[in-house]
Amino acid sequence: MRTEDVQVQAQVRVRVPAKVNAGLAVGGARPDGFHDLANVFLAVGLYDEVTATAGAAGEGPVITCEGPDAAQVPLDASNLAARAALALAERHGVPADVRLHIAKDIPVAGGMAGGSADGAAALLACDTLWGLQTPRDELLAICADLGSDVPFSLLGGAALGTGRGERLTALPVGGAFHWVFAVAHEGLSTPRVFQEFDRLTAGTAVPEPAAAPALLSALRDGDAALLAAALANDLQPAALSLRPSLAETLAAGMEAGALASLVSGSGPTTAFLAKDAQTAHQVAQALQDSGTCRTTRVTTSPARGAVVVEDIRA
Repeated sequence: MRTEDVQVQAQVRVRVPAKVNAGLAVGGARPDGFHDLANVFLAVGLYDEVTATAGAAGEGPVITCEGPDAAQVPLDASNLAARAALALAERHGVPADVRLHIAKDIPVAGGMAGGSADGAAALLACDTLWGLQTPRDELLAICADLGSDVPFSLLGGAALGTGRGERLTALPVGGAFHWVFAVAHEGLSTPRVFQEFDRLTAGTAVPEPAAAPALLSALRDGDAALLAAALANDLQPAALSLRPSLAETLAAGMEAGALASLVSGSGPTTAFLAKDAQTAHQVAQALQDSGTCRTTRVTTSPARGAVVVEDIRA
């Protein structure tokens, strides 16, 4: 068979980063059940990849998954990747017949927006595969409908998220920051953590959420020491209430030389800021040796948002 006779199946592969919340200020529960947030997102260099290929007529989105914790990823219509494909197809009046394969490397149910990342990646992959050329603002609007963290997964870098986190303002970052992430033995449900936040703050005056100026300044200047002093997460007490063992992980990382520690988002992944790459690897090894977590990951921020890394279209 001649090379020119071989037909390569059209496919688009998108890489998308995890996130850490450098600052997460949470307001009281709104009538719709959500909370107003001042959410300082940082994209970090841990990635999922979503590959989109054309599906059979009438089958709709088909999800497959591989990688660590893949067994925990839903493969039905509840998966944000499937929901993203359906939303985009409906917006343009095209069939949502696509096969989406998720290569999972972001911790599942770990507070690092892995599911949201897959939704953003699938949206970009389908838009590219189908040749729709949807304007960026429309893609971000679809992301916002899918979930609070999905728009940032598309944007990447650093951003302040307000409302329920979906309204983004890009933030300047003056340098690279070194992180260690300790992956817990079990996941935590984000709705459950917010419920615990509401329980812990019941009867108190919860202030309006706002991003700390010192945090924004530290990011802008690329100053790890100042960033360490400004890191904050209003959901951390709730996560620790539900999973007290996380306190041991946080302590182990600090004892190993981290500049600061915090629960990432709703947890249970814990994040440790280090002064440099060497210290980050030392902290990661100490955490691994402590037995307080399942595994550790070392990386940097900021990272680019969802991006097409392969585009093969016949």
